[in-house]
Parts: sequence; C-alpha cells; structure tokens
Amino acid sequence: MKKEHFTIGEEFFTVDRRWRCTDIGQRVIVAIRVDRVEIGSSDGSSRVLDQAEAQATGYFNGPPYGLAEVVFDEYDQEECCLHGPDNS
Repeated sequence: MKKEHFTIGEEFFTVDRRWRCTDIGQRVIVAIRVDRVEIGSSDGSSRVLDQAEAQATGYFNGPPYGLAEVVFDEYDQEECCLHGPDNS
C-alpha cells in the first residue's frame, strides 16, 4: 500500500495481523494491533484478548490508547493491504 491508501480509523492487514490506523505522518503510518491484545500484569503474568474482548474493555478507545502504537515506515507500508488473507 502507499501512504495515501491509509485512513485514520480504518483497518488494514499485514501477513498475519490486523491493524487500525491511528495517525498519518509525512512519511509514516501509526497503528494499533486489533486482532489480539496481550495484557501484562504487575506479577509478570499475561493473557491474550481477542478483538471482541479488547473492544468491549475499551483498549481501542483513544487517543491515548490502552496499548502500544506501532510505526510503519515506507518499507513496512509496502507489505500492508486493505484485505486480509481470507478476503483476497
């Protein structure tokens, strides 16, 4: 994909992940992962939430978001697509 194909709030895919665009910069795209969310706790344990559970608990509400945003540079953007592997 090219930068102009991304829209804030819309989802896109990499090979094995689903993302939601949260910001568009001059050369980068910023996104949160929305297909699964790993939640850590202070005791060192963690658990994984699926997209529905994470949405219901508000992890995708923001900004600021309850999870890390990831930066996609020009090279990373080339590996992105608007449709997931099952919707080619």
